[in-house]
Amino acid sequence: MGLDEDFNRMRWASRRGLLELDLLLGPFVEACYRELDDTARGDYQRLMTHEDQDILNWILAREPLSDASLEAITTAIRAHNASKLR
Repeated sequence: MGLDEDFNRMRWASRRGLLELDLLLGPFVEACYRELDDTARGDYQRLMTHEDQDILNWILAREPLSDASLEAITTAIRAHNASKLR
């Protein structure tokens, strides 16, 4: 699968049932996904397999991650969104 196809798939996967999550994930995917390395893209894809409420709580650091290997990608999403507030 090419990067453009993968990007489109993750852009659609990032459209979730929670508006708050859409507002965190959508801009991150648009701005950052293509620049991620293969490991980070795989982490993002795995993150998308989890329930919306879990993802939101992990990104907002309300709950500890159930999978420590997702720490880097959730931190990247958090940092991207924090940079938009400055």
